[in-house]
Amino acid sequence: MNVIVVSGTGTEIGKTVVTAAIAANARRRGRSVAVVKPAQTGVRVDEPGDVGEVARLVGGVGTLELARYPEPLAPATAAHRAGAATVGPQDVADAVEKAATEHDLVLVEGAGGLLVHFDAAGGTLADAARLLGAPVLVVVPAGLGTLNGAALTGEALRARGVRQLGVVVGSWPAAPDLAARCNLADLPTVAGAPLLGAVPEGAGGLSPDLFRGRAADWLAPALGGRLDIAAFTASAAPPPPVGAPRH
Repeated sequence: MNVIVVSGTGTEIGKTVVTAAIAANARRRGRSVAVVKPAQTGVRVDEPGDVGEVARLVGGVGTLELARYPEPLAPATAAHRAGAATVGPQDVADAVEKAATEHDLVLVEGAGGLLVHFDAAGGTLADAARLLGAPVLVVVPAGLGTLNGAALTGEALRARGVRQLGVVVGSWPAAPDLAARCNLADLPTVAGAPLLGAVPEGAGGLSPDLFRGRAADWLAPALGGRLDIAAFTASAAPPPPVGAPRH
């Protein structure tokens, strides 16, 4: 596997930090890594974008941003309002395929959720993944409401014939509530894909050295880490409800 598409159930849920953690694990193993952002929205020209944040945390990665639009909107809408050209799924696939000839691993970070429109024709990140034949990793929030989003995203991927690599919690709370703790066990079932990690909240605020040193603790071996998912899920399991029989 040398291309992974990183999507999610929404925006601001930790896709960039998860992407950085995967890149850090790959770099630790001596692999060359490129990070591609098809469309960066909500960032001015003079500001660092998501690929810049990955480069800051990880170091030594190639970065490519295909388009940037200043307003924090879906790429197609942001491009229209800026009077700028859109980036379609084929554009993404072409850029990623080129990067894959030059790097051991290419990570493609989407904008917002899986089915956000990239262009006026309704092209999405899922379409780009299908063209590439690449698996999609879905980043989800920890708490209440995440199961529905994970289920819908998994269903959308299966309907398009795109393989879901797994699910990662993008920001695992220091003090998880009942919903978050129950979600760990439920996510693989509703998403139809394995849980592959949980990145602690605030991880993006760590120094680059600490981030690189700890990234393997947050992700399963399938993503280059050493997290024992079964043990982690068991450790976070909530106690049985009051009055429930104990086994």
